Amino acid sequence: MADVTMTPVVRARGGVDAELWLKRALILIVSAWLVAVVVLPLFQLLSKSLLDNDGNFVGLVNYIEYFRTPALRDSIGNSLFVSLTTTVISVSLGFLFAYALTRTNIRFKGAFRSIAMMPLFTPTLLNGIALIYLFGRKGLITQGFFGAIPGFDIGLYGATGIIISEVIFTFPQAMLILSVALRMTDARLYEASDSLGASKVRTFFTVTIPGIKYGLISAVFVCFILAFTDFGAPKVVGGNFNILATDIYKQVIGQQNFVMGAVVSVVLLVPTVLAFIVDRIAQRRQVALIQAKSVPLVPKPEKLKDGIYQGFCTFIALLILGFFATAIYASLVKVWPYTLDLGFWHYEFRGTGGGGYEALFNSVRMALYSAVIGTAITFASAYLIEKSRGMNGLRQASYFLSIMPLALPGLVIGLSYIFFFNAPGWEFFGITVPNPLNWMYGTMAILVLSNIVHFYSVSFLTATTALKQLDREFETVSESLGVPFYVTFFRVTVPVCLPAVLEVAMYYFVNSMATVSAVIFLYSADIPLASVAIANMDDAGDIAPACAMGVLVVFINVVVRLLYSLLTKGVKRRTQLWAVR
Repeated sequence: MADVTMTPVVRARGGVDAELWLKRALILIVSAWLVAVVVLPLFQLLSKSLLDNDGNFVGLVNYIEYFRTPALRDSIGNSLFVSLTTTVISVSLGFLFAYALTRTNIRFKGAFRSIAMMPLFTPTLLNGIALIYLFGRKGLITQGFFGAIPGFDIGLYGATGIIISEVIFTFPQAMLILSVALRMTDARLYEASDSLGASKVRTFFTVTIPGIKYGLISAVFVCFILAFTDFGAPKVVGGNFNILATDIYKQVIGQQNFVMGAVVSVVLLVPTVLAFIVDRIAQRRQVALIQAKSVPLVPKPEKLKDGIYQGFCTFIALLILGFFATAIYASLVKVWPYTLDLGFWHYEFRGTGGGGYEALFNSVRMALYSAVIGTAITFASAYLIEKSRGMNGLRQASYFLSIMPLALPGLVIGLSYIFFFNAPGWEFFGITVPNPLNWMYGTMAILVLSNIVHFYSVSFLTATTALKQLDREFETVSESLGVPFYVTFFRVTVPVCLPAVLEVAMYYFVNSMATVSAVIFLYSADIPLASVAIANMDDAGDIAPACAMGVLVVFINVVVRLLYSLLTKGVKRRTQLWAVR
């Protein structure tokens, strides 16, 4: 009898040991994959910046030449000016909007939040194009609504246009981050402030601001990084106002100077990485300050305060709706501003470059591949890193590699992939090592891979946050019962975290549809893409068809978002019953 009872225990232990080795092997694969798609391409980019056009090592000569060229050197100051100005405006507006949604009793909060998120679904190229139709030389406002009222010129092309475009782009990001921070504030602090007789102004600066300071820091650096690295809007409305992102494009596409493009990419990367490091330090400190038994703050009705914020949110919402309404209207006008007949002429994409509907369908296909493959890789990697036991050094290294892409601009990823994947091999001490990934260059695979890497970090952090909500006892119990970890993963972990999985998939899809910075260096003539088609049509002067393509991208993203909302409700009803009491 003793032999019979001992046998399952021995087998279970053997099974646990085998699973530990399997998990270690899988984490090694995850780390190797991240090194191959993040670290090695960046190393190739850095190496390229130290060579001349003939491939000879020249050290820092290219960087010296860069800083000696006034036009290129001025781009750094221009980029910093645009980014800092954008950050101040976006964070200020985002804070007021988030405060209205979380700390007041205004009506239509759901509608305001949905409208504020609309720019997330938009290629930044469309932001610039819509601004041209509003404030360009023949713009709606510049011409006074076709002469109905006196018009005025804001001097769109240059810093003004870029800043407005970037504010539209970054405002939703700031609003979302600050909304979360404001919801986490402990109501007991406000009760204590009231009992001590502190004024509302004093309470604001001694309770509200300190309570959200880490969220505020995060919003500042996210907006700064996004504005500093964006390429789409500056390309359309930048005019002669050079910034680093457009310099990379001009060097690579305009002058075919890949070496100087690599130099500018490294220069662009430095402030971004510094901002990223500061943001991560702030995030780490924020986690340590979260209180376990905080009391949620319920806003009290205040007629004057609620009325002011109701008007503010309505004003912002109308601006955003008016912005997109202008884009839709412009895409339907036959010849702006001379023939204002409405129709779908520009949606036929006849006589225009870029690929038309083939480009749109390719983008949908690419976004679907990115969503499915990216979600599977991201969630599985997050599970292995978060839920495995032991191997702390390897897991921490994998975690660091997983958040590295958050600091990488899309243009830097795209250019580094050209150098890495286009190389047939590398020579080490006279021995040529073939590149096993060279086959991907010029295919849909490299486009999907660039999107997965570009948006990997945010998706990874989302998955990790969801996994942290699950007690480790699930894995411990499964191991004690001899249940393989992959069975627990598919039967318990995935169903419980399914809303987060769907959110990651939606994030990948929407951003892959709208992005232009990474894929503009990697697409081929055989695989045109919608976002790149917008850029190409804008270059050719086909502004209305470019606007039409941008509207189609927004429409598809909005439909996907609505489907995601409906699907999420159904999934929560079926898989989250454990959370209902």
